Amino acid sequence: MINYPIKRKTQNKTNNRANLGMTLENDIETTNQYYLINDIAVIHKKPTPIQVVGVSYPARNKAKIVEAYYKTPSTTDFNGIYKGRYIDFDAKETNSKTSMPLKNIHLHQIEHLKQVASHGGIAFLIVHFKQFNEYYILPSAILFKYWDLQNDEKKGRKSIPYQTFKDSAYPISFGYIPRLDYLKVIEQHYFAK
Repeated sequence: MINYPIKRKTQNKTNNRANLGMTLENDIETTNQYYLINDIAVIHKKPTPIQVVGVSYPARNKAKIVEAYYKTPSTTDFNGIYKGRYIDFDAKETNSKTSMPLKNIHLHQIEHLKQVASHGGIAFLIVHFKQFNEYYILPSAILFKYWDLQNDEKKGRKSIPYQTFKDSAYPISFGYIPRLDYLKVIEQHYFAK
């Protein structure tokens, strides 16, 4: 395996396209490193806020966290800045061939993305359909529409249909460098006006 210019963490020894779905966040992080190194954007994975309550010290230099709890619900996975615009998004995967379940998204994430969008930020999901090995940017407006429909008694939905992604989301090409060039898609749909 060639590790130039950015070493990529792999889940196992075989590096084939069938295993790429397991590494969506790693692929995004590798892409973000490329953007940072090449002075394109500054986008990072947000740390998960935890409260450590128990530590074991089996040896003086080998402290081990044995008990920890989430301090607050995490918002989204990634945020940063591109061409003066704030970007905030989450990465989701699905094994379904027909839809992305809304149960994969939490209310606090929706509320956070709505706040970002209402203040002029670019808010979206990157969704990976593992069965097709397809990647999409789902704009927040479409996400909010389906989120609101799940509570409508007449039109209640528990998922976003795959066809919605084909018709209304923006496909992201998978490549070598950068791995998932999602800013190319953002450029076309948010800056080309």
